[in-house]
Amino acid sequence: MNSAKETVLINRPLTEVISDYYQLTKPGITMSVLVSMLVGYILGSGADINFSVLIHALIGTYLIAAGTGAHNQFIERVSDKLMKRTAKRPLPDHRIDSKSGMIFSLTLIFSGLLYLILLVNPVAGAVSLVTALIYLGIYTPMKKVSPINIAVGAIPGALPPVGGWAAATGNISEPGMWLLFGIMFFWQVPHVLSIAWLCKDDYSSAGLKMLPKKDEEGYKTLFWSMICVLSLFPVTLALFQLNIAGIIFLVFGMLFALGFMAYTIKFGLERTKDNAKKMMFASIAYLPLVWIAVFLDRFISI
Repeated sequence: MNSAKETVLINRPLTEVISDYYQLTKPGITMSVLVSMLVGYILGSGADINFSVLIHALIGTYLIAAGTGAHNQFIERVSDKLMKRTAKRPLPDHRIDSKSGMIFSLTLIFSGLLYLILLVNPVAGAVSLVTALIYLGIYTPMKKVSPINIAVGAIPGALPPVGGWAAATGNISEPGMWLLFGIMFFWQVPHVLSIAWLCKDDYSSAGLKMLPKKDEEGYKTLFWSMICVLSLFPVTLALFQLNIAGIIFLVFGMLFALGFMAYTIKFGLERTKDNAKKMMFASIAYLPLVWIAVFLDRFISI
């Protein structure tokens, strides 16, 4: 980095510096984690929601999720510089130096872990720690090794509702939390595959293996996407049959899964970037719509 740019960065307004650190936390993903944790907490609480514990769970989860996102960007700062979609992130663009990014991310992770253990319960803290460890220690480095990383990455991506349920109950043995895990796991695989198909050239230039091997025609991508989308139906039904969610959730959950499946089939019929983009938007719409159905079902039924 040349001295002129260094001078500009040193003299930047504080609001720009704060904005860069905020972007380092992957705010979109962090918000998704919080909403998914909230769903798990509400369903795990049953008829008696402890709002004081909920607030603490949200704060602790935010800290550790934001820190995990920031540390992921610290680890991937070199490969991020090689991709158009990530080259302007704060670390590869040198708006934040690597050491500061590392200290910032680790501070958030450990403060969030301590917060959850002390003010929520140790089980919720343990779930969040396992989530961060799998995401940073296994999924992130595996992206350069094997496309299996997508399934591995779906595990920490699906754990937030488990963490929320654990925050409410102090255990991880109840079937409801693992059915919520299933919804997020089976949603995440086709979601990531659609993004990988759209950005395959970008990923390839950075040495990231985000699509099945030897899948130029996209048949493997379609196969795994369809398997996961179809799996959403029995998981949705199971939540209803076990009386964890009611008829409102069942009806809307099935309809949203049908919509997601329709765009997955459309991608299968013609595996173009345009259809991959439609499948991606269908996946982006699916999860918040399902969580809205959960909230409607939960509070209308009271």
